[in-house]
Amino acid sequence: MANNELNAVLTQKIMVSPTLAIMRFVPDGWELPEFKAGQYGVLGLPYSAPRIPTADPLPIKDPDKLIKRAYSVASSSVVKEYVEFYIALVESGELTPRLFALEVGDKVWLSHKFTGMFTLEEVPDRKNILFVATGTGLAPYMSMIRTNLECNSDRYFAVFHGARHSWDLGYRSELNGFKRLCRNFEYLPVIDHPEEESGRWAGETGFVTKLWKERRLKDSWGFEPTPENTRVFLCGNPMMIESMLEILKAEGFEEFNRREKTGQIHVEKYWA
Repeated sequence: MANNELNAVLTQKIMVSPTLAIMRFVPDGWELPEFKAGQYGVLGLPYSAPRIPTADPLPIKDPDKLIKRAYSVASSSVVKEYVEFYIALVESGELTPRLFALEVGDKVWLSHKFTGMFTLEEVPDRKNILFVATGTGLAPYMSMIRTNLECNSDRYFAVFHGARHSWDLGYRSELNGFKRLCRNFEYLPVIDHPEEESGRWAGETGFVTKLWKERRLKDSWGFEPTPENTRVFLCGNPMMIESMLEILKAEGFEEFNRREKTGQIHVEKYWA
């Protein structure tokens, strides 16, 4: 198979909103490699691929050259039939306007290797987990939850997810389902522009940082998350990450040091 050959097929496309999509791809003639929940893969399309009509105009380049970008996998690492990504549209970008123009049955280039160290591999089994995300920063957490959540065990999980609007809360139904079924799982979505909702939003408003400041985990878990019993994962908007780091460090948490195996805060720093 040539290095730049389109080797995977889009089999499912769910438009969460006009600028957010969940896409599943199936390898065409090869098998998905092993990967760890939380890692990322690379998608690609040639410059000749069509773009959505609303995309910003860009200079014309070599039509056969592939545009490649990394995206965190959202599907479970146990699932081998397909790989799923949660993708935000960047209208001034080169790749996402082309990905959003895809229809089921269209082909893309998909990397044969998945990589990344933003995983649960360095977290002891007895530690509780808090996932804090904004936007598509939720994607690696979905992979970790789908792979590692043991419903009603003594290990607690929670997701704080911030978005602009309620319709931007991807995977909301699935996460609410986990919350209903698993006493050890909490899901708290929050939006920061409730005045733009078409109807009344009865959930949390503001930023995800408020959920920590208001001790919402103690309310749901029944105990206070501390550096001794909880690991915190941060992924999404850099401003959110910096704010959460400041708050957590003031309470005795430290950023994880992979070499020394110390710290309780795991950070994925990317932003589109």
